[in-house]
Amino acid sequence: MSKPILYTFGHSVWAAAPELALIELGYTQDDVEKKVVNLAEGENFAPAFLDINPQGTVPTLEAGGEAYTSTAKVTSYLVAHASNRATVAPGTEFMSKIHQEQYDPNFPLLSARHEDELRSKASGHSMTFVQNRQNALSKHSGTPQSVDHRNFYDAKVAENGKVLSIYQAKAPENVKNGFFEISRVHWDTLKAFILDELPDILPESGFLGGDIPGEDDFHLAAWLARIVFAAGGGDSSRDGVHSIEKELGKPTPERVVSYWTAWSRRKSWQDVYANGLH
Repeated sequence: MSKPILYTFGHSVWAAAPELALIELGYTQDDVEKKVVNLAEGENFAPAFLDINPQGTVPTLEAGGEAYTSTAKVTSYLVAHASNRATVAPGTEFMSKIHQEQYDPNFPLLSARHEDELRSKASGHSMTFVQNRQNALSKHSGTPQSVDHRNFYDAKVAENGKVLSIYQAKAPENVKNGFFEISRVHWDTLKAFILDELPDILPESGFLGGDIPGEDDFHLAAWLARIVFAAGGGDSSRDGVHSIEKELGKPTPERVVSYWTAWSRRKSWQDVYANGLH
């Protein structure tokens, strides 16, 4: 039987979850083949990849003749098939919660709450990312191989194109202002979750899974790293979590700090975020 193939990308928030799991569960480089799908160049929009994962997202895992196309399914597969039979706490309903759209960790990288933030995004990496995505969508959606994914392309071209038009100052004023409002609400939701909900979910020490990370922790660690990064942080060391305080407007809750510190000591975290947060 051929080895599983993990489609991943080094700057993807959710691809970090199975990357952490691979190390924590004792997988070796020979156990799983990795193939990089460059999201920054829109490679996930190629018809050949959509044939594997119609949502065009990473992580994606091909194993045993099946394709696992969500972060939860990919990570659960790795937990269930760890060759050394590593035992970690299984996932709970928390996995579904952290993947809800209201807590989306990707949108903060593209969002803009006011004119100054919009100008910053429109002149930086966010603009390059959105433009590259639109270029890739235009390229791939025009090929004969795209026919089976027409609905996907139409929706993505419109969705990504709206953000691009805002960045390019081509969108109507009401569309831009609506984007500002959606961005403010999203950040308010994230801040409320970190300040008010997450401390009640986290233990006083250790992880959701106990003394070692469990399945839920792979998802939360990746999510929290991205939110801190989106808030301007890049340091993955134990003090890096404090970078989020300029967004929170308050000190980082003690249990969130403790949780981050526990992760920062682990080899998996140090390897996955060796080049900084993403």
